[in-house]
Amino acid sequence: MANLVIDIGNTFIKIAIFEQDEIVYTEHYKAIDIKILDNLLIGYHVNKTIISSVKKNSEEWETGLKVKTQLIYFNTGMTTGIHNHYRTPQTLGLDRLAAVIGANYLYPQKNNLVIDGGTCITYDWIDAEGNYFGGSISPGLNMRYNALNHYTSNLPVISANENFEGNSGKDTQTAITSGVQNGIKFELNGFIESYAKNKQELNIILTGGDSIFFDTLLKNSIFAPYIKIEPYLVLKGLNAATQKHND
Repeated sequence: MANLVIDIGNTFIKIAIFEQDEIVYTEHYKAIDIKILDNLLIGYHVNKTIISSVKKNSEEWETGLKVKTQLIYFNTGMTTGIHNHYRTPQTLGLDRLAAVIGANYLYPQKNNLVIDGGTCITYDWIDAEGNYFGGSISPGLNMRYNALNHYTSNLPVISANENFEGNSGKDTQTAITSGVQNGIKFELNGFIESYAKNKQELNIILTGGDSIFFDTLLKNSIFAPYIKIEPYLVLKGLNAATQKHND
């Protein structure tokens, strides 16, 4: 039997089918309906579904899932394998919680720093004993580029350039590229260094849409050997929570 994992974000709906810990299907959609889900339920013999959503309103297709599978709604009370010390757990983003659960599940008894490169960049630390105290949130890659254009009169909107090297731009476009990308690189290294002090067996886990780009920024860093890329970390965390849920 399989688990259906659904992560509803602001832009995309990410879906994965797990057989135990193995992903056998994954896709992302702008929108889904019960027909798409029915094909997955039947094709993979799904008996349990977990939904994590940033939206307050339910989707129409959720009613069908309640009839056809055991439906679980991921919430901040589901702290599978971790000790959540966040002062306001009700305001903790479900994606951040799922990511640290996933990190602890994949790399137990190790110090894990999760860096999620999405709309925002989030840094979340969970220690080798499974203690999670919180982390940091900063503007993401595209947000920084767009903000420079939005809040100024003359700066253009440009895209990230993974081939850019050096610390100085030679014109306005490369000056923006240098400021944004080197700013993120120095930020990444600074956060990693602060968490790495006096820690053993450090894992730096990159996830999110910009994880590969961040890996490129850190390729010459002293921390590069400790980096692991887990593009499906949130989905894996949700699946771990599903496996431990017996209601």
